[in-house]
Parts: sequence; structure tokens; C-alpha cells
Amino acid sequence: MCGTCGCSDGENKVTIKNPKEIISHKHDHHHHDNGHSHNHDHHHDNGHSHNHAHSHNHHHERTVSVEQDILQHNDLMAARNKGYFEAKHIFALNLVSSPGSGKTSILERTLKDLKGELDFYVIEGDQQTMNDADRIAALNIPVMQINTGKGCHLESDMVYDAVKKLDIKDHAVLMIENVGNLVCPSMFNLGESKRVVIISTTEGVDKPIKYPDMFHTSDICIINKIDLLPYLNIDLSKLKEYALKVNPSLQFFEVSATTGEGMKAWYTWLKTNRKK
Repeated sequence: MCGTCGCSDGENKVTIKNPKEIISHKHDHHHHDNGHSHNHDHHHDNGHSHNHAHSHNHHHERTVSVEQDILQHNDLMAARNKGYFEAKHIFALNLVSSPGSGKTSILERTLKDLKGELDFYVIEGDQQTMNDADRIAALNIPVMQINTGKGCHLESDMVYDAVKKLDIKDHAVLMIENVGNLVCPSMFNLGESKRVVIISTTEGVDKPIKYPDMFHTSDICIINKIDLLPYLNIDLSKLKEYALKVNPSLQFFEVSATTGEGMKAWYTWLKTNRKK
């Protein structure tokens, strides 16, 4: 988790970009260091004095406090985002997955097929590059790219800063494509309406039990690359069985972003839930 892995170091630089401007800021977390030292001066009647320096490092205590500080701050900012989304009737989806699952391909296909019916806005999260934002911008969809630097996930205040620049219309759909990672993003609520975890048929059936936190905190599971099933030895029923053990409420869509197979069911869910 990020409180111990160091990716949320207070010196990490986050940038939020669109094709016309770059906004840079320090993404500060106030990490408390419980290592401290103090000096004792002892004065003796014989005129001699000496100094004892004692240093105490409470490493375990420091780890706990850092994690609590980060998550507490993030949850407060997530509540702010959620209130904003609800006030403007914005349907915000947090798209999460491991790298290479086809998140961006599913997003592109969805935008191409539905942009005539719905108002879309997109936030892209990656450690570096504008590659994904450029792909979305090519579809004439308003998009912001968040580059997290050393960070391995998006956080709610990053999303807040990007949302302010997007100027999202009421009743729109906001797609937040998180950094490719099935661990840390599961711990960070962004204020989203729903969380969508994407897994591809090439990743194996046991992903849900290897990374249970992500599947436990998600509402939807999209199984991508079903066009490759004839060439793979994978049991989708077993994958779903494992996922439902972690989260019995999880809803599944089997799709191919390449061929479009199964996408209509996903679109129906998206349009129906946007209105709720």
C-alpha cells in the first residue's frame, strides 16, 4: 500500500495537462515523522556537566500514521468530489485494471459509439506521457491527462483539479481511467459513482483472488478480449466464480473492444445507470 511503498512522497510532482496548457503543482501529503531526538544536560556539584543525546525512532508507529493521514485526506477530498458530481448529476466512472487489459481500447470504443447520445468527459491517469489523452482528444472528447510521476494511482484531489479544468456539463458522463495497477487504486476513493474493474482473458482465472481488494471494491467487472477465447485455455466460469467469492454483488460484461462483441450490453447498463 502506498503509505509504505513511498509513491505518495510529498516531493512527488504531479502534472495535469491538456493539449493547450500544462498545470504543474506539488502533490503534498503531510507525512508525520515520529522519529525524534532530545538532549539531557546533567550538572553535577563537582562542576562537571555532560550531555546525553537520546534518539528514538518509532518505525511501526510512523507507518501507521502515514497511511491514516493519506487515506483520511483522500476520503475528505473524495466526499467533496462526490458532492459536486451529485449536484450536477454527473455520472462518474473509475476505470481500473492491470496494464494491458484494454482499458483505453474499451473507453475509445465506448466513446466512438455513444458520443452522439451522451456528453462525455475523460480524465486519463498515467505515470508519464500524453499518449492516452491524445487518443481521446482525437475523438473530439474533452480530456485531461494526469501524470502521476512516481505515483501508482490517482487520488481524489488530483481528480478535483482536473475536473475544474474540464468544466463538465450537467448530466454528463465522466470517465476516469486510473493508472494501470490492481493494488493501490483499490484503496483510493475518487468520489466516483461506480467503480469498473477490467480484466482480459489473457490474465488468468485467479486474478480476483490474487487482488481481492480491487474486485471487492468494484461494482462492475468487464471481461475483455473474448475474441481470443478460441486460442486460450481459460475457464470464464471459474474466473467469475472466484470474483463472486470476493464480491457476490459484482456484475459482469463479456466484451471485445476489438470486434465490438458484447459491447451493447455494456452500453445499455451505462445509459440506464446514468439516468439514476
